[in-house]
Formats: sequence, structure tokens, C-alpha cells
Amino acid sequence: MRSVGTACALMLALAACGGTAPGAAEASAGRPGDAPSEVTGEVTVLAAASLTEVFEHLADRFEKSHPGTEVIFSFAGSSELAAQVVAGAPADVLATANTVTMDQVVAAELTATPPEVFAGNVLQLAVPPGNPGGVTSLADLADEDLTVALCAPEVPCGVAATELLALAGVTAEPDTLEPDVRSALTKVELDEVDVALVYRTDVQAVAGSVEGIEVPMADHVVNAYPIALLADAPNAAAASAFVDLVLSPTGVAALERAGFRRP
Repeated sequence: MRSVGTACALMLALAACGGTAPGAAEASAGRPGDAPSEVTGEVTVLAAASLTEVFEHLADRFEKSHPGTEVIFSFAGSSELAAQVVAGAPADVLATANTVTMDQVVAAELTATPPEVFAGNVLQLAVPPGNPGGVTSLADLADEDLTVALCAPEVPCGVAATELLALAGVTAEPDTLEPDVRSALTKVELDEVDVALVYRTDVQAVAGSVEGIEVPMADHVVNAYPIALLADAPNAAAASAFVDLVLSPTGVAALERAGFRRP
């Protein structure tokens, strides 16, 4: 398993590999989880940055259950990934952090199967260890004396942040708008900002490096995560098997351990 960062890198990776099995098989009807099969070759998965750890864990299971396969990831903001697909980047699977972003790909008729929601997520405040800025609530995002990181408004975590702040009646004063949730979280880890509004799962993923502060109204803004097999998937058979794993009881359990909610 390995990750690549851009559509160009994906194209180079696929062009350099002669062993990828072209996909023409239909998605399987069941959810076999760890059940082995004859699928082989590379599976290229474009996934929201917040899925990094749990998808890498599932990829390890997938590769062990399907010898001869390799899962290649590109983790980024969902809007960037959707744009890559629409622009023609070769990939097998797309998993986004909200349905609106996936709908853009569906509208372009670039999904082979209807997207299925597999998880939910909510926002949480993240601060450096010890909370040097003294952050206590969402209202502190309006404090001009604090250094604040938010996700850019076009990515799912930014959309959710905008909605949550509006519900709370808070006008935030961000010092930086990040291209994805992991970039916002990294600002906190590096002690470059006093606070960021990120997903609860991201805080859990780096427990010890940051501290999380619950937002009471967060449950009113839940991001639904859909996944779909792409229409021009180079390896549709193996890609379908990976989607099946994500949707299987094994996948659901892994997502719940990572802090995601059931859909």
C-alpha cells in the first residue's frame, strides 16, 4: 500500500505499472468483509483526508485477504478529489466527506454504482497540549487575540464549520483557511495556531499531540461520508471488493473504533 498526492502522480503510477488488472466486473452483491477472492492488481482510492488512518488499516486487511493486490491512496480535501475525477484522473474508488461533493461526480455520470453512505462525523475544537490559548468554547473562534485555523469553505469540513458557526451565532476570525482538515490539524500539532475546528476523528487519530474540546451543538451538523466505484475504474473487480470491505461489518467496526458514527 502506498499513497500519492495528486492526479498527475496517479497517472504516472498507473502508467508505470503493467500488472494492473483491467476492471470490467460488476460490483458483488454481498459484503464479504475479509473473505478472500481472485481479485488482483492495484486499486486506486481517492479519499477524504479524515479517512487516512482507518482506510490505511482497512487496506492492510484487504491486501492480506487478497494476495496480489495493492491499494494506492490519494488523501486530500474532498472538493479537490472530486475535481480530479471530473478532470479525468484515473482512479477506481472515491470516498468523500460529504454527499454534496460526491453529487458533483454523480452529476457528471462518473460513478459506476450509486454512492453508499458508510460513516458520519462531527466537528470538535482542537488545541495544543495544555491549551495555551485558554480556549473553552466555539465563541473563542471570534477572539482576535487567538490564532485560529479553519478549513477552507469549499471543502466539507469548511462547509460544516460554516453551518455550525451560524447555528451558534459566532463570527469566526480565522487566521488561516486550510485546504483539508488534516492541514488544519497539523497547524495545531505544530503549535502554529491556538485552535482549529476539525473532525472529532482527527483529534482521536493524533491523541496526545493535541487536545479536543467538545462543541455542544456539533451533533446538529453531521457530515455523511459516501463511497462509490468510479465509472472508468481501471480495476473494477478489485475496487468493488475494497468497497465491499468498507461497507462490511469489518469496515463498520474499524470506522467506529476510529471515532466515526454509523451512517
